[in-house]
Amino acid sequence: MRMTTSDDALARAAADGDAEAFSALITRHYDRVFRLAFRLTGVRAEAEDLCQDICAALPAKLGAFRGEARFSTWLYRVVVNATHDRRRRHATHARAADGWGEVELARRAEASEAAAALDWLTEAMRGLPEELRDTVALVLDEVTHAEAAEVLGISEGTVSWRMSEAKKRLRAMKEAEHG
Repeated sequence: MRMTTSDDALARAAADGDAEAFSALITRHYDRVFRLAFRLTGVRAEAEDLCQDICAALPAKLGAFRGEARFSTWLYRVVVNATHDRRRRHATHARAADGWGEVELARRAEASEAAAALDWLTEAMRGLPEELRDTVALVLDEVTHAEAAEVLGISEGTVSWRMSEAKKRLRAMKEAEHG
């Protein structure tokens, strides 16, 4: 029965405390949430942590789901916002950690090794400005330009321009590596 129930109906039921509906939503959308979180962060462990945070906060956030957009579009926005919040927290922690000497140098070396292990596209995406990276991550997750525009709060034309710009920059990065 739950597999045929719409996302909107499941979200409303979950917002009212229906644990089975919440479980059905998570089962249905977890892989998408993880893929987007990974594309936005570029680090598997960070994406896993982010997904756990999102799943823990989602029951409270479901009350804000109004059904004006598709549930998946609303959920993508939750992921993008959570990623931005996490980036801000990391930046704050990094500033606070400056000057911690050996411990900070070891942490940075470990982060650098982890980044070196990523595939080329993920690494290259990290070099893109945040707005291009967010747009590419959504479109790579098979979100239409219209849906990406809705998630990001921009026009569909801006999504298309960002994708074109990202492709140009990625091509230039690839040529610089081989040139």
